[in-house]
Amino acid sequence: MSYDGVGPRAVMRSVAFLTAGALAVPLLTGCGSEDETSKPLAGQDIAPAARAQVTQGGTLRWAVDTVPETFNTFQSDADATTTRVAQAVLPSLYRIDENGRAQRNPAYLESAKVVDSEPRQVVLYKLNQQAVWSDGREIGAADFAAQWRALSGKDSAYWTARNAGYDRIEKIERGENDLEVRVTFARPYADWQSLFSPLYPKQVMGTPDSFNDGARRKLKVTAGPFVVKKVDRKNEQVRLARNPRWWGRPAKLSEIVLTAVPREKRAAALAAGKLDLAEIDPAAAQRIDKASAPKGAAGPRSVASGSSGAAEKSGAAEKEADDKPSKADKAETTDASLGGFEVRRSLEPAYTQLALNGADGPLADERVRRAVARALDRTALAALVLKPLGLPAVPVGSHLALSGQDAYADGSGALGGQDTAEAQALLADAGWVAGGPVKEETGEKAAGAEGEKSKDEKSDEKKEEKKEKDENEEDKNKNDDGTYIVGQDGKAPAEAAGGKDLAQDGKQQLTHPHQGGAPGAYAPKGTAAPANAAPGALAKNGKALSLRFVLPSGPGSESLRQVATRISRMLAKVGIRTETVKVADDSYFKDHVASGSYDLALYSWPASAFPATDARPIYAKPQPAADGSLNVGQNYTRVGTDQVDQLFDQAISTLDEGEERDLIRKADTRIWAAAGSIPLYQRPQLTAARKNLANAGAFGFQTPVYEDMGFLEKGARPAAHPSGK
Repeated sequence: MSYDGVGPRAVMRSVAFLTAGALAVPLLTGCGSEDETSKPLAGQDIAPAARAQVTQGGTLRWAVDTVPETFNTFQSDADATTTRVAQAVLPSLYRIDENGRAQRNPAYLESAKVVDSEPRQVVLYKLNQQAVWSDGREIGAADFAAQWRALSGKDSAYWTARNAGYDRIEKIERGENDLEVRVTFARPYADWQSLFSPLYPKQVMGTPDSFNDGARRKLKVTAGPFVVKKVDRKNEQVRLARNPRWWGRPAKLSEIVLTAVPREKRAAALAAGKLDLAEIDPAAAQRIDKASAPKGAAGPRSVASGSSGAAEKSGAAEKEADDKPSKADKAETTDASLGGFEVRRSLEPAYTQLALNGADGPLADERVRRAVARALDRTALAALVLKPLGLPAVPVGSHLALSGQDAYADGSGALGGQDTAEAQALLADAGWVAGGPVKEETGEKAAGAEGEKSKDEKSDEKKEEKKEKDENEEDKNKNDDGTYIVGQDGKAPAEAAGGKDLAQDGKQQLTHPHQGGAPGAYAPKGTAAPANAAPGALAKNGKALSLRFVLPSGPGSESLRQVATRISRMLAKVGIRTETVKVADDSYFKDHVASGSYDLALYSWPASAFPATDARPIYAKPQPAADGSLNVGQNYTRVGTDQVDQLFDQAISTLDEGEERDLIRKADTRIWAAAGSIPLYQRPQLTAARKNLANAGAFGFQTPVYEDMGFLEKGARPAAHPSGK
C-alpha cells in the first residue's frame, strides 16, 4: 500500500457536523479580502528547459505504484497509475496549472464558454480541427454524447464510480459543424470545466459491455502525445510510445516505461540504473542528497570508523574485516551510484488531516472535538514534517482548497488556534473534570487494541520525547509523513468500504463505553474532585477521557506515527489521554477508517480544482438509509451539517465564479467550526530524477506535460531551481 499522493481529481473526496445554534457565526465571512489571491507555498521542481534544449528520442523509466487493474478512470478500481496513463494518451479539455487552477488545453479546444444561461445553461465547445483519434477518426460530438450517457447514472448497466456533473446534462448535440459540440444542462453546473477530462472514444463509452470491460486491460484507441504500446503484467510494466498521429508539439521522448516498484525498493532500483524518475521517501532522499554532495563531505562511514571498539580488534579480526566487504562498504558503493540523481522537491496537491470520529463516544460532543483542535499546535506539526525537507512549514488553512487556488482562504479562525486554557474550558463545559473517579474497564477495545504498549510504541515515544526536547532548544524538526491517502490502495473509497456503508457493522464499529448522558451533557456544578484520580486525568460518570488513535503499522509510516505521538503529547497537556492502536496497512482504511472503528486517525485527501463537486461527498451530512443504517458516503468522520450541504448546493449551482468562490469559503468556515477534521499540513513531494532529465520531477499542482519531457542535449542546462539550489 502506498501512502503517497495523487493529482487533483484522481479520486473523489468527503466530511462535517455542527450542532445547530451551538456556535456564534461571525466567522462565515471567511478571512481576508474577497479579491485576495494566494500563491502555492512551494513551486514545482521539474528542471524546466526549453524544448530546443531537449534531445530527440530516448526512453524514460518511471516508477509507479502499480500496473493498474483498469485504464478506465471512471471505474471504482482506477488508481494513480490509471490517471497517469490517461494524462499521456487521452484528451483532457482542461489541464491543471501550477497554481492548481483549470486551464483550457489548446491541443483539443479552441474555445469553450457558456453561451446561454436562461432558460438552460448551454456550453459551446469548439474543437481543434486537427484533433483526431489514433484510428484517424475526428474527435466530435458522438464521443461527448457517449461519455455523457455512460456517466449520467441513468443506466445501471454501466459500472461507474462517479457521475458528478454528467447527471446534470440534459442533451448533447452537434453545433453548426463537426467541430462544435453543444452541451445543454438540465440544472446549472458551476464546475462544467471538470467534465470530459479525460475524454474516451465512443468505442469505450458506447455500450455497457465496452465501458465495463473494453478499457480495463488495454486502450486500443487514444488521442494524446503517446499511445499504450504494451502492457506487461508479468514484468509489471506499461510501455507508452510516441503517437504518430499526434498533431501537437511532437513528444521528445520515444517511449515512457512505467514500472511498478515498491517504495522501499526504489533507491536500490535507481542505484542499479533501472529507473530515471521515482517518487521516494525521506530516507531515500537523504541518501541521494549525500551521494550528490561535494566530495569530502562526511558520510555515515566516517562516523562509524571512529569507534573505539574497532581499535581493540585483534589482528586476525582486522584482517578478516579487510578481506570481506562490510555492509557499510556495500551501502557506500550503492549510494555512490546515486550520485547521478538529484532530489526534486515540492508540495503535493494533498493535505494530511486529523480525523475525529463524531459518531459516538466523547467525540460526539462538539465541545470535545473543539477541545482536541484547540490543543493542537498545527505549526509545530507542519514543522515536524516539512522543515527537515527544506519545505515551507505552513499549516493548511482550508479543507476545500490549498494555497494558490482560487477558493483558498484561511478559515481556521472559525475554530481558533492552539490555546490550552480554552481547550480545558471546553472540556470542563462538556462535563469532563479533573480528579473524577475512574472505574476499571474490562470491555472491548477498538481495532483489537492491546492493553499494554508494545516495545516499538514505547521506543517511538522515547524518540519523540527526545526529539521534542531537542526541537525546543534549537527550533524544532525532523522527518516526513507516510500518511494514508484515500484511494491509494488501488481501490476507490466506496470499494475500500466493501461496497456498502460499514458504519453500522457491529463487528467493525468502535464500541465506546457509555460516557454518561447525551452528548454535550454538563457535569453538575460543584462536583467534587475525588482524591483517587491521577493528576490531570479527566473523567465523567466514572469513565476516563481516553481516545483510540488508530494508525497503520507498516514500514512506510514511521514518521506518520511520530506525528501521532506528538499529537498525543499535545492532547495529554489538556487532560485527554490517547491509546495508540497499530493495525496492518491493508486493513487500516477499509476495516477502521471507513468502518468507523477509531476515535482519531491520520490520512490525506487530494486537493481539487473543483471543490464544489469533489469535496461535497466528503463533508455532506450522513443520512439514514432505508434499512436504518447510516449512509456516510465518504464522510468518514460522520460529522456533518445542513448548513454545509446548503452552501455546497448553492456553490455548484451558480455560474458566477466569484459567488462560487465565496460560498466555498463560507462552507469551509462551517466545516472548521464543526471540528470533524483538522487540516494539518500539505504533503511533501520528493522525486528522484536523473540530473539530465528535464521538465519532469516534483510537479506540484500541475498536470505533467508529457510531450516536453526528455533528456538534455549535451552541454545544455535547465533553468534555475525556484529555491535557488
